[in-house]
Amino acid sequence: METIEKIFKLKEANSSVKQELIAALTTFVSISYMLFVIPSILSASGMKQGTIFTALVISSAIGSFIMGFLANYPIILAPTLGSASFFAYTVCQGMHINWQTALSGVLVASIIFVLITVLKLRELVIDAIPQDLKYAISAGIGIFIAFIGLRNAHIIVPSSSTMVALGSFKSAGIWIATFGLILTIILMCLNVPGSIFIGMICTAIFGIVLHQIPLPKEIISLPPSLAPSFGQAIFHLKDVNTINMLIVVITFLLVTFFDTAGTLIGMTQQAGIVDKDGKIPRIGRALLSDSLGMIVSSICGVSPLGTTVESSSGIAMGGRTGLTAVFTGFFLLIAMFFSPLLTIIPTTVTAPALIIVGVLMASNLAKISWDKFEMALPAFMIVLGMPLTYSISDGLALGIITYPITMIFSKRGKEVSPIMYILFFIFLIYLWMINI
Repeated sequence: METIEKIFKLKEANSSVKQELIAALTTFVSISYMLFVIPSILSASGMKQGTIFTALVISSAIGSFIMGFLANYPIILAPTLGSASFFAYTVCQGMHINWQTALSGVLVASIIFVLITVLKLRELVIDAIPQDLKYAISAGIGIFIAFIGLRNAHIIVPSSSTMVALGSFKSAGIWIATFGLILTIILMCLNVPGSIFIGMICTAIFGIVLHQIPLPKEIISLPPSLAPSFGQAIFHLKDVNTINMLIVVITFLLVTFFDTAGTLIGMTQQAGIVDKDGKIPRIGRALLSDSLGMIVSSICGVSPLGTTVESSSGIAMGGRTGLTAVFTGFFLLIAMFFSPLLTIIPTTVTAPALIIVGVLMASNLAKISWDKFEMALPAFMIVLGMPLTYSISDGLALGIITYPITMIFSKRGKEVSPIMYILFFIFLIYLWMINI
């Protein structure tokens, strides 16, 4: 126990091993659906789903260990839906690049990431973002998470006429998610410890009782082999010498850079890690952890790791140190052998947790200077942009591009950091590149 206290400084963070364990369990349950969604997406690249599953679990566990021990943050690393979709549909299918070469592109981008992190360029960028916009990023991610939860619960569904609409209550899934949401709300109002985690477990049981969530046919199974993908990124480095691959590398850099920046700001705000001056302690170590995690994922054979918004569910349950990330990493490794059990945790079970966490994170809206239009507009563009574009980095781009414009024409241009002016042009290039 003394060693754990020395490494993770639990007392200083006003936490305990039990609290971090509950937070890790909640984070793991929240992220478990990704263990099946990501392989399904990446299989479009030509990779085998079984191999992807093993690569995803191992790289996410190692990445989370690095984040926990190096940065002492309660944030886990895993491939994101955005990076996985870009890898499979844009790079492999759209640009006709084989998955082995695409992994090499991730590896090159990862190495560049490590270099710019060591040079503290990423840290400078995050520190340069005004505090009002950081609050907006946190709130925007909260609304984005809630939107994902509502979508996963089928409470909100796509509509050809109105873009989105209220889902049909004839669906059993919506009743399962609604049951979980109401139960979790009641538990939260009663201040029951572990409310979100208890809510998810009860929701899964409710779904099983209704025969809408099937019981697994087996409990334990050996994980598929990692051999087909392991090391392919290294073996195909010689193929990263084309214009197309240069565009791929730069795009991976930009997407993961700003996804990570936005998520880290949001998660650290939620965890109360940010100091009074708006600085994020150990941010350099967190960014280095993220960069090293990307290298691990490329070598194992999966799309880039990134800081996950699902970490917010564990933070909401009291996760305050890297012990949460380390525990979650162990749960991920265990999951390799108990993967059949994860089928009882569909997105309808985790949806209520995401909605509740979204509410908690949206509280940062109150801290934005809405009475100053030059700050209010870019903040609003971030908050609105993230859920509507279904992308943290795209929403961040809209706000960062707007910010210098409103400040200049409010005669406050001199207050804008030179880095923010540089980001203005970088984001313009970024938006152009992802829409080529």
